[in-house]
Amino acid sequence: MIQQTKTRSARKMARLQSEALKMDAPGPGAGEGTEPASSPQPVPQPMTKTALVLSLLQRAEGTTLAQIVEATGWLPHTTRAALTGLKKKGHAVQRTSVDGVGRYTIAPAASE
Repeated sequence: MIQQTKTRSARKMARLQSEALKMDAPGPGAGEGTEPASSPQPVPQPMTKTALVLSLLQRAEGTTLAQIVEATGWLPHTTRAALTGLKKKGHAVQRTSVDGVGRYTIAPAASE
């Protein structure tokens, strides 16, 4: 067994050295007259479902429960729980009824 351990360690060390050499070696076309590599651009974060719900609530006409369910893929009870969570986080979510359909909006900020 001791022999296997040494062999595995030797293979691992060889692989690590090989990877280190690949990283140190200049890439293809790297020579004089080439521009320095620019720093990688930050990858934009995908919109979270909570942010999506907030954007729907901020529309002038507001949004319905069915629209939120369609946009997020949540079940209605999960959507209502998310709205309650937004209220607990300090968002002024209001529900009004228009033609028997509940519409949710974020109340405008109170002016001081």
